[in-house]
Amino acid sequence: MSDENETSERAAEFVTMFRKGIEFTRELLEENQRLRTRVSAIESRQNDAAQSPTEWEKLREELLERIRGLEVDRNDAIERLQEVERENQQFVTRYLEVEEENNNLANLYISSYQLHSTLDVSETLKTILEIVINLIGAERFAVYVADEKTGQLHAVAAEGGKLSEFPAATVGEGSIGACLATDEVAYPVPLDQAGGGEPIVCIPLCVQERKVGAIAIYSLLQQKQGFSPLDHELFSLLAGHAATAIFAAQLHGQSERKLSTIQGFIDLLSQ
Repeated sequence: MSDENETSERAAEFVTMFRKGIEFTRELLEENQRLRTRVSAIESRQNDAAQSPTEWEKLREELLERIRGLEVDRNDAIERLQEVERENQQFVTRYLEVEEENNNLANLYISSYQLHSTLDVSETLKTILEIVINLIGAERFAVYVADEKTGQLHAVAAEGGKLSEFPAATVGEGSIGACLATDEVAYPVPLDQAGGGEPIVCIPLCVQERKVGAIAIYSLLQQKQGFSPLDHELFSLLAGHAATAIFAAQLHGQSERKLSTIQGFIDLLSQ
């Protein structure tokens, strides 16, 4: 019996030791797996670390390329904005020019209406002076009226000087007389020579073939730097309207004097 018990005890010890061996083996396998996993993770990190500079460089290049593209777009937008601003400035400038032309034409219309709204010679001459000052911007000038019999031109209204300071002229002679003979606006001397004895502009006042007079401009206002295309149109328009207004006023004055003379003669006969 003792031998059987001893054998059973040894068998039990062997089984126990075997089970412990299995458990130990299992633990070793699990630990080995954990170590493999950690090694794999470390190797993966090492590979990522080895590859990351290239990835970052690639990303950096992509970002730089995108930044360069945005800078090009920004420069294009700035250039376009500047172009639009230049166009807007041109539109504003043109708008101001058109507005000024419209104002001048409106003033000319009003002035023309005023010229033809009176048959008084002095009122007509006063209106002409206002037109030449306000629309043309003349500083020193004179309005001449021609004597049909003698062909002499005498200043009857002036600005910037006394009438005696403006010399008489003769139709067909001198700057003033020549422009009246040809019925064309003349520019005897350049603007940079203004202020001398010769006018810078001579505007003939003619009604068909009749030589009514002339406007001689000797200098411009300080803020007036030169003549614009509109000024040249104003010269032609002013010449026709001023000439007609003066001629109509002269005819009216003559008819009034004749009527007064006839009425006086009639009154004399009726006494």
